[in-house]
Amino acid sequence: MTMTEDRDAEQPAFIADCHLGKLAKYLRLMGFDTLYFTQIEDSDLIALALEQNRIILTRDKELSKRHNAPVLFLESKETKEQLQTLISHFNLKEHPAPFSRCIVCNTPLQVVDKAEILEKLPEKVKRYFSHFEYCSVCDRIYWHGDHYRHMKQFLENVLRDT
Repeated sequence: MTMTEDRDAEQPAFIADCHLGKLAKYLRLMGFDTLYFTQIEDSDLIALALEQNRIILTRDKELSKRHNAPVLFLESKETKEQLQTLISHFNLKEHPAPFSRCIVCNTPLQVVDKAEILEKLPEKVKRYFSHFEYCSVCDRIYWHGDHYRHMKQFLENVLRDT
């Protein structure tokens, strides 16, 4: 299965350029298939966007002027404003599956039984949490602790103010 086959055909998929790492993380939190590279040539970025039917998100004015690929220039440097622009531009108020992708590598997360990962959990997490999700690619474990609540609140504020 390719990256484009495992997502809803109606949902946009993105590639965030090297200036938009934090935005990529929040798009993944919202459930959007979002690639991010710290370094990639513009020609490779464009080829990948065309091959995988992705929209390039950029703060690079020169890249945004290229007409051979779908590119959206984001003027703001603030993540909240960038998200608001995307939500308005692509009508993303209803995001597909919040907190369903790894924020580091973009892989869809899998629910995992606590017993399978018990030895990898900090003591307090073992004691207070029972629902976990796992990234099979980068071996990260997610639970609904303080970090989750802060990110969820940030997204709720973005959506409320959009």
